[in-house]
Amino acid sequence: MTDKNNHSESITRYETSGIEERHGIIPTWLAIVYLVMFVWMVWYTIAFWTDKG
Repeated sequence: MTDKNNHSESITRYETSGIEERHGIIPTWLAIVYLVMFVWMVWYTIAFWTDKG
């Protein structure tokens, strides 16, 4: 069994909270949200935090 297959089937469960942690891909919608938030951050920083002289 290769190391890659070993990680893909590894699941860690936190019993007290019921959260499961595993290796996987980031959903497309979440990647788009990250990108939009980053673009907004850059625009906000330039628009409101620069010296307008």
